[in-house]
Amino acid sequence: MSIVKFLTSKVFFKQLALAIVAVVVLCFIMLKWLNVTTNHGEFVVVPDLKGKSIETAKIELKDNDLTMKIQDSANFNPDYPKYSVIEQNPVAGSQVKENRKIYLILNPSDYRKVEVPNILKRTFRQAKPQLQALEFKVGEITYIDNIGKDVVLGMKHKGETLKPGMLLPLTSTIDLVLGNGKR
Repeated sequence: MSIVKFLTSKVFFKQLALAIVAVVVLCFIMLKWLNVTTNHGEFVVVPDLKGKSIETAKIELKDNDLTMKIQDSANFNPDYPKYSVIEQNPVAGSQVKENRKIYLILNPSDYRKVEVPNILKRTFRQAKPQLQALEFKVGEITYIDNIGKDVVLGMKHKGETLKPGMLLPLTSTIDLVLGNGKR
């Protein structure tokens, strides 16, 4: 039997029709199975967790069949309570599938600590921007007799003398002792 006769025979067309029907049925079954296993069209709305404690966020996510993943702590934000959620991904109101991980960024307990720079024997004009760049605040300025006018001779924080390299929380106020230019 030649190939041309086989391709035009009834047996070939029957086999071809059976193969096409089998592929269509298999695709239909596969699509139905995917709809059932992936919960196609079923979504959960992500709750707003900003400003809430970890425990409250955990309960809300569990009630909505979502899981919590703490991603990181950000810089301290005084507008939010300690250890509360300050950011979430996906955002509140998003539609997601069940058991989706919601990534949370928490507010740390306080500002991170920053090393006090060595500004001793520098002029106030040089020292002030250096402190401000590190987000310290320049507090009270006192003058003592010293030939160097406006030269930083000492640093204090809450009445205690500071040395360069000590760690202070971000946004701390540093009082400066400057020379007045007199002997």
